[in-house]
Amino acid sequence: MQNHTEVVVTGLGAITPLGANVSKTWEALLAGRSGIRAADAIVPGLVAGLVAADPAEKLTPVQVKRLDRSQQFAAVAAAEAWADAGFESVDPERLAVAIGTGIGGVESLLREHDVLAESGVRRVSPRTVPMLMPNAAAAVVSIEYGAQAGVYTPVSACSSGAEAIALGARLIRAGEADIVIAGGTEAAITPITIAGFTQARALAKPLGDAAEASRPFATDRNGFVIGEGAAVVILESAAHAAARSARVHAVLAGAGIASDAHHMTAPAPDGRGQIQAMRRSLAQAVLEPGGIAHVNAHATGTPVGDAAEARAIAEVFGPGITVTAPKGALGHLFGGAGAIEALLTVLAVRDGVIPPTHNLTPQNLDPDIDLDVAIERRDLPQPAALSNSFGFGGQNVSLVFRRA
Repeated sequence: MQNHTEVVVTGLGAITPLGANVSKTWEALLAGRSGIRAADAIVPGLVAGLVAADPAEKLTPVQVKRLDRSQQFAAVAAAEAWADAGFESVDPERLAVAIGTGIGGVESLLREHDVLAESGVRRVSPRTVPMLMPNAAAAVVSIEYGAQAGVYTPVSACSSGAEAIALGARLIRAGEADIVIAGGTEAAITPITIAGFTQARALAKPLGDAAEASRPFATDRNGFVIGEGAAVVILESAAHAAARSARVHAVLAGAGIASDAHHMTAPAPDGRGQIQAMRRSLAQAVLEPGGIAHVNAHATGTPVGDAAEARAIAEVFGPGITVTAPKGALGHLFGGAGAIEALLTVLAVRDGVIPPTHNLTPQNLDPDIDLDVAIERRDLPQPAALSNSFGFGGQNVSLVFRRA
């Protein structure tokens, strides 16, 4: 029997290629700006979505020294979300953390491996293992805020952040927590990941200006642009939020998870997993497809992936549904992607606005994409929207948010 405990979003935090916080990220996205730029210092010829600010500016020197870059992002985003939620005190035994990542502390792993090779075992940092562990970002946040109701780390490739948010809602509906700090983080712009994606022919080949490289739904799209960053939301039961007179950004009305069971990197040709995730999220939200006015698409800019998702969305909602693709401006944040795009969907619902899709014009919109793609900023006509996140391994997550 479905538990109808209402889950609400009371805090938002982010550090992204578009901005050092939520408001700057949202302002830049709505204005049509790009966070993608040349990153030749990492790999010659690379374009990437590097975060817009150094996380060290918001951390103590000890944190900077002890935390991997992905953990720093999570700590910064969680601090903003926690402050935004406005807690005066919490019961630590009713507070949980769920922060996903696709890879974890890969920068620290690679750096310390080089130290070992060049200088020997005695020069390797004793903090190496805590810095490379995928669960360390969630653990850092749980320690900072004293969360004792459980600390979780979904590692589900590009759907990790969205799955963490879905898990947070489950914990609240199951009565295991009143508050969950949920989100995703990634800092994996390294030579080895770039080399691997290049060999797989997955990365975008810039067509000119770096800011134009990520082109979801465009006829000339040719791959994704790698990005980094984190986003965190504070989830609460509606009753707990009401008891403390909290401001509510949106309601997390439904979450759907499904798996393709098809291929490690390619979506199922019939879109079954994506379709099932969307339909399950709608069922949990007790909404018909017509109750959704907007879909925040996973759309990474790959020829096969965008087309497959477009077909799945059209199957569920029909071709008239309005979609947007933030990766055109952000790049692909992998484990952080589902969290930042869920956060953007919360803002779209709260503010009644659909963001534009960067690098898309009526002239270059792929005619095979049978959807109403928002090229310019638009008003959101109904108070509910859905966010999609799909990961390698056929892991699909859809989240439905509605206005409070």
